[in-house]
Parts: sequence; C-alpha cells; structure tokens
Amino acid sequence: MERDGHLESIWKSEVKHYGQENISPVPNFDVVIVGAGITGVTSALMLQKKGFKCILVEAVNMGFGSTGDTTAHLNNFFETPYYQVINDFGLDSAKLLARAAREANDIIKDNINIYQIYCDYSIRNGYLFALNESQDKVLQKIIGGNHQVGIETIKSHVNPFGIPSVRVVEIPNQAQFHPLKYLRIILKEFVHSGGVFLENCTVTTVAENDGDLVTTTSKGYILSRYLIYATNTPPNSNILHVSSTPYRRYVMALKLKNGNYPEALGYDLSEPYHSYRFHNINGIEYLIAGGEDNKSENTDSASVSFERLENYLRQHFEIEEIAYRWTTQLFEPAGGLPFIGKLPDSRQNVYYSTGYNGDVMIFGTLAAKILSEMISTGSSKYEELFST
Repeated sequence: MERDGHLESIWKSEVKHYGQENISPVPNFDVVIVGAGITGVTSALMLQKKGFKCILVEAVNMGFGSTGDTTAHLNNFFETPYYQVINDFGLDSAKLLARAAREANDIIKDNINIYQIYCDYSIRNGYLFALNESQDKVLQKIIGGNHQVGIETIKSHVNPFGIPSVRVVEIPNQAQFHPLKYLRIILKEFVHSGGVFLENCTVTTVAENDGDLVTTTSKGYILSRYLIYATNTPPNSNILHVSSTPYRRYVMALKLKNGNYPEALGYDLSEPYHSYRFHNINGIEYLIAGGEDNKSENTDSASVSFERLENYLRQHFEIEEIAYRWTTQLFEPAGGLPFIGKLPDSRQNVYYSTGYNGDVMIFGTLAAKILSEMISTGSSKYEELFST
C-alpha cells in the first residue's frame, strides 16, 4: 500500500541532473572512471588536477546511486567500531583508520572552501545512545576503542533526540551536508579543468589491447591506461561478490508537530541501528531518520520495512508528515573494512572500491584519495589497510 511521501531521496528531489554533457571526439584518455557518485567524481577531479586526462562515465546521472540516497553524515567513526578494528587488525591499523577518517573529512572541508561550495555544510556533535543494558555493554566497548585511537568521546547527561536511553555519549565535531549540492560543484570543477563527463552512458565491456584498456560503452569505445570502477560494486568479480553482502537501508524525512529539530547527529545501538539528523531544505526543516536494514535477499517487501521504520519513529516523535521516503543498497564487507585498490582478478590497471557499509561519504572520499595516489605515484599509505 502506498503511503504519503516521495519514493525519492530528499537530495535528488532538489538536484536531479548535472545539467551539462561534455562529449569529446577523441576516445583516448589516461583514466576512465565509471560511476559519477562521490568516489568517481572526487577521483576524477583529483586525477585531472594531477595532470591526467580523464573521462567520467555514468549510466544514469550524477549521484544516481548510493551517493544520492545517503543520509549524508560526515563522521570520524564508522559502522565497524574502532574496538572491533583493534581486535581484528590491531591497534596500529585502528589508529591509521582514525587518521584516514580525519583526512577524508579535511578533504571535504578543503573542497568546500577552495571551490566555494554552498552545500549546507555544518558542524554537529554526534550522539551514541544505548537503549538497554545489552546495548550499553557494546557502547562501553565503543568508548574504550575510541579513546585508544584518539577519538574524543565524552559522557552526556541528555539525549538531544528525547529517546529514553540508559547511557549517552557525545562525539564532538562531526558534520553534515547536502551531498548532491557538494557533488555538483566538484563535477563542474572537473569539467572546467578539462575533464570529460558522459551521462546516460553504459559500460558494456572492458578488454585488454596491447597493454591498453578498451572500454566499450553505449556511446562508443574509449582507450585508456587506467580504469576505476566507482559503481558501489565492480562487475564480474567473484572474489568481491563473495566478500561483501548487499543489504538495503530505509530512510524517511519527517516534519514534526512540535518543530523540535535537534542540531545534532544521533545513533542508537539497535541491530540494525537507527540514525537521526535534521536538514533545512528551502526553508522547511526535516528530521531525516534511517534504519530497518534488510539483507537484499530478504523476502520482506519494501513496504513492510518502511512500515516498521514508521512505527518505530512514531514511538519517539510526534510526526506531522512523512514528506520523503527512500531506500538505498549498501554493501557490508566481510572483514568490516572496505576493499579499495587494484581489482584482484584483473591483469591490467583496473582499480575499484566497494564495501563502504553505510559510511558512503567518508569512505567514498577516502577511496578517491587512495586510488588517485595509487595511479599517480604507485602507492598510498592507506592501501594495505583496505586491500583484499
């Protein structure tokens, strides 16, 4: 049964298309980037600025996939908590991950300042809260792991979202933004720097030819030295398909009767967890809440998952209207961290990234940095952390 609200993300309703298509008659490039989400567009700009001749190919339009369906939290912590990374990979790796998170956030802030991007960027404190004693045990592990890697985590006496909790902690200096307003300017800067962007262009095959890559698309073929798959998950890679699990996350943008929209980011520790933030779009404030994740093979329909999320939110908020609702497909890596680097079963210079879980904005930006460094210099200080 259809309910109120759009089946499209709040971001896509405002920014639908890039609005320009740049076509080159010369099919020779240094790098082909497939996918115009946060990873692809940021990689394209970084490499173009480094002197590489790049073409960005997108099957639909800018931000069509998980980038346009994100809740757009910008954190220095992840869905895989630092205590788990310490247990699985060691303290040094966990500290390196924390450093990478800070660097990815800095890249976004620097781009906003350099290119004067008006994308509703704002600093917000993040709040983690345990709803029961079982969740509190997990929260105490998270606190310990955060302290070990230098992520400030302090006790809070209040949950700004008004949800009854047995323990609440505050993680200062997190952030949020409008992802497609940000991405649109990064893409424009790429084109202004000489890059080529093709919308509505599907890649059908990638083949080797005398050391070069031949990418066949719906608009012709492209020769290149390198290729990046920035498509959430690369095609035809059995290793990666086994190593990551697809699932769907459900999101709603709500208008509240009491007009109380906390200037904070919130996360409970339910399994699956719920996230909260607010955003002002054209003078109207919305609470953006996500949760009720489902493995993609689950037989529950989207309507059932949306109903679960709505019922849960109505327990804690006085909802005036469900203005938007949408879903996105994400990939959970088996080891807890994304895969970023050279495609395992490729003999040529084919690169990829996948397995961001729900941390799309930060890992997507970080992947762009890693891949552009690997192509331009041959290595990155972070590549081993995210290798398969």
